[in-house]
Amino acid sequence: MMNLLISLLVFALIFGGALAGMAVRPLLSEHHLHSDSKDVVKLTAGLIGTLTALVLGLLIASAKTTFDQKTNRVRQLTATIILLDDLLTQYGPEATSVRKLLRQSMPPMADRIWHEQANPTGKPARFESSVEAWAFYDELERLSPNNDTQRSLQSRAIAAFTEGAQMRLQLFTQAGSSIPTPFLVIMVFWLSAIFVSATLFARANMVVTISLFVCALSFAGAIFLVLELDDPFTGLMGISSSILRSALLPLNP
Repeated sequence: MMNLLISLLVFALIFGGALAGMAVRPLLSEHHLHSDSKDVVKLTAGLIGTLTALVLGLLIASAKTTFDQKTNRVRQLTATIILLDDLLTQYGPEATSVRKLLRQSMPPMADRIWHEQANPTGKPARFESSVEAWAFYDELERLSPNNDTQRSLQSRAIAAFTEGAQMRLQLFTQAGSSIPTPFLVIMVFWLSAIFVSATLFARANMVVTISLFVCALSFAGAIFLVLELDDPFTGLMGISSSILRSALLPLNP
């Protein structure tokens, strides 16, 4: 919802620039409408447009990289958890209680990943392991292997748990926006300036207004896509939590 509101604000500012240009045009005197003035305005608008294209490209590339990184982290975490459960299955029936604790720890972990940016108190976020995760690790450590095979499986399971915990920490440290706010602010200012210059010397009519409206809406849509890609755990393009929640089948009673 926040991304949509920001995009609507961007649209209002950009299209407002076009309306501002239309409002200023009748106030210009004759010498302001000289061909030299028009050439200078077109030149500066072209330069600003080039800078805007470069910055928008950087924003899209940064957002896409962030989306791919977080998606891969979730997939790797899910694969590690499946491997951990498989190792416990090979360990034998003695690890059934540990496997149950593993399944109990999945929903809290998914909730924290997909909602870890929500902080109603306004205080800095701090990572804390869930009670279920600590209980699982304690039970995993308390397993008493009876042979070399079980000892090897326990050691590999602990290593898999440690690897999964590291991935979870990496997801936590990557929380939040990777796009600097000044980038967005400056780019919106540049876009508004371009739209002002576009209507400063053009007579307003229905075709011009509709064209500028569609163009402003397109830029706002691009900003919306960038914001959505930058935060893949929320929004319309978010990664589904079902990939992690449904990774393990329920144990037979």
